[in-house]
Amino acid sequence: MQTINLYEAKNSFSKLVAAAQEGEVIIIARNGKPTAKLVALDYGERSNWSESVRAFMQEGQYDEQAFEVDRSDVLAMPERDLF
Repeated sequence: MQTINLYEAKNSFSKLVAAAQEGEVIIIARNGKPTAKLVALDYGERSNWSESVRAFMQEGQYDEQAFEVDRSDVLAMPERDLF
């Protein structure tokens, strides 16, 4: 992952697009503050996420069985209210 300022990104945009196409993630900063991310269109598809998670990210399809949240560290109601 590389970070580049906006001015430099404008001057070398075609090179940055080629790098993103090869799988690199480019962060574009404005005045030193990260502002945008340049990635290939198939960036999320290259991972080993399950089909359910990919469908959620791409199309918004939600499958309750695919997402499990570990709530074992959540305090019981009376204990939570003490803090």
